[in-house]
Amino acid sequence: MTMSDAFAFLNHLLSLPDYEGQASHIQYIPPRSAKTAELSYSLPEILQNKLASAGISKLYSHQVDAINLIRSGKNVIVATPSASGKSLCYNVPVLESMLTQKTSRAIYLFPTKALAQDQLRRFHQLAHPDILNPDEYATFDGDTPSDARARIKSKARVILTNPDMLHFGILPNHQSWIRLLRQLRFVVCDEAHIYRGVFGSHVSNIMRRLHRLCRLYGSSPQFILCSATIANPKEHAERLTGLPFEVVVRDGSPLGPKRFVFWNPPIVDKVKATRRSPNTEATFIFSHLIKNGLRTLVFARTRKLTELIYRYVRGRLPAELAGTISPYRAGYLVEDRRRIERGLFNGDLRGVVATTALELGIDIGDLEATILTGYPGSISSTWQQAGRSGRDRRKALSFLIAQNDPLDQYFMRHPDFFFASNFESALINPDNPQILKPHLLCAAWEKPLDDSDVPLVGNAFEAAVTSLETEGKLRRRGRQWYPATSVIYPAQDINIRSSSNDNYALVNASHGYQLLETVPSNTAFSQLHPGAVYFHQGESFLVTRLDLETKTAVVESADVPYYTVAKELTDISIMRTVQERTESGVTVCFGEVEVTTIVVSFKKKRQYSEEVIDEQPLDLPPQRFMTQALWFELPQGAINFVNERGLDFHGGIHALEHAAIGILPLFALCDRNDIGGVSTPLQLQTGKPQVFIYDAHPGGIGIAENGYRILPRLWRATLQAVAECPCQDGCPACIQSPKCGNNNEPLDKKAACILLEALVLAQKHTP
Repeated sequence: MTMSDAFAFLNHLLSLPDYEGQASHIQYIPPRSAKTAELSYSLPEILQNKLASAGISKLYSHQVDAINLIRSGKNVIVATPSASGKSLCYNVPVLESMLTQKTSRAIYLFPTKALAQDQLRRFHQLAHPDILNPDEYATFDGDTPSDARARIKSKARVILTNPDMLHFGILPNHQSWIRLLRQLRFVVCDEAHIYRGVFGSHVSNIMRRLHRLCRLYGSSPQFILCSATIANPKEHAERLTGLPFEVVVRDGSPLGPKRFVFWNPPIVDKVKATRRSPNTEATFIFSHLIKNGLRTLVFARTRKLTELIYRYVRGRLPAELAGTISPYRAGYLVEDRRRIERGLFNGDLRGVVATTALELGIDIGDLEATILTGYPGSISSTWQQAGRSGRDRRKALSFLIAQNDPLDQYFMRHPDFFFASNFESALINPDNPQILKPHLLCAAWEKPLDDSDVPLVGNAFEAAVTSLETEGKLRRRGRQWYPATSVIYPAQDINIRSSSNDNYALVNASHGYQLLETVPSNTAFSQLHPGAVYFHQGESFLVTRLDLETKTAVVESADVPYYTVAKELTDISIMRTVQERTESGVTVCFGEVEVTTIVVSFKKKRQYSEEVIDEQPLDLPPQRFMTQALWFELPQGAINFVNERGLDFHGGIHALEHAAIGILPLFALCDRNDIGGVSTPLQLQTGKPQVFIYDAHPGGIGIAENGYRILPRLWRATLQAVAECPCQDGCPACIQSPKCGNNNEPLDKKAACILLEALVLAQKHTP
């Protein structure tokens, strides 16, 4: 027997014999009525009729606010929750301009090709046939047939594309896009919260390159950005584009009732506070949802976990249901992703396990439930993922399954912090030399650099240009800079979604060395080392060889009962102190550092139980990169107190470092994997104990800098997380780290609490 009522299913789930009290908090989110408003003046009758035929008789208040601001010539960012109708905020003014200004042009930017294709379908419903002909709007990306490209360039008034194609295909070939650039009226950037970190820093530079070419051709487009709710929408939009912005954040859309369940896996070892795997819990909930006929989307944080959960659930379902679920993630071929999207939309699939690739607004139909396997890394992303269910205003469920780490367990104990909507800030660093310099070279290729570019780029312009000259990549003529003759199409050398431009090819020796997918080089050593188990579309492969020269990993099909986890050792050197202050009686700093990492071994972990079967050493070369970090000393009185009590000071600062890294994503829109740390009882350069937290991307992306600014808040939240954890001596929920290259040794929870109390209370401990 199946049930279609999501709330009835939750009651059923909590009554099952296998339920062990995992629901630590259930938040009821009541339905909300729509708030509508009237535009300052009416839309053209044709457009009004098109909206009416699409079932839209009234506009929500935030849509009206945005459209009125856009009509007045403002750049606008709309930051409202998932499924609030943000696409109308840009489609309405763009289509109005198409009717009233016959030469008007627009570029729509989406972070993925799938989202652009999905939005094209929505745009077509409004534009065709009364406002625009089908050849006047089109997607333009890597999948666009070559024979269609000339027609799009000459006829399309609205181009739906992505930052990659704008960077690689449009801007370097701007002479063939004169008609678009000369009449460009609007630039739309949807899902703007995605443009953060390395990706956002690249996109910010691409926006500046677009500006200078628009200036060349005499246009000055308005920018319309749409985002999930973030703490700094105005700042983020202005930093992303270099332009002033107005903000719309008050949501007028209706909302269906939802129950949001915080689900904490049960403790299996009370002394160590070890909990059952969140993957096992996701398997339990997902399989019951599918059996009861509730269409469900499961989010996993990594490609590997996506494949693992899919395999676990498939094994628990009867044969007639096993074929109704599928994994979905980046790395799959385009045709495979489109097939899965169609299956979810039309109901052929009852459920999908996905990475964040399905977090965005792709229309996948009406879902009754979402499962988040582990906190996604930000409150904004959590609401985005949870918002994929309940879009039709019916009852819906969302489950947040906690991992046994500091951040997830913090939310399980403090759900009020989450539901109080303490959204994080989106951070970018377009001045990062690793990112800025390649884009300045691209800009010089498109149009020689000169002094007029200084206001656009900012204070980093001169140093970056000088460095490119020294490297022989730019040559100067008077007050202009040109690419050196040896530079050929520089855009092709930039991977805008990574601080690294190199990828490793994954080839299957079991099938004629067929290419399976590519893996970024900055994660290749930890994922593709010899002996690693790699999952692809539910199948497991064993890495038999990693060729560093050709950047190729050779794999063979292997049905093994375990998966692998790599371990890294990290060292750090201070290169330059940029900022310094005294906080709680100790010196805290922010600056530039060099980080050296080496993958030293890997563990084999048994599937389901996650028991460690074996650990094997690896012989891989070190990887070095420059980045940004914050670092701080420890109060001498607290150090003395730790030593006099016979506690392990080294273990205390090591534990403090782990816990602080785990909690920092509370205050920045980032993932734990975006940051790293090092702690030492004696830092050779300073001669003092130090704790370092650094950006795990070359050049830095602003996370450590933000951490430096809010360091007292970070100390307080970290102390709370460690002190409240029920374990005796430390566990993954407070001070242990899954990435620790020292096997989480030494760690001392009591010493960490003493040190953190001294930092928080700003007083020295004495015996």
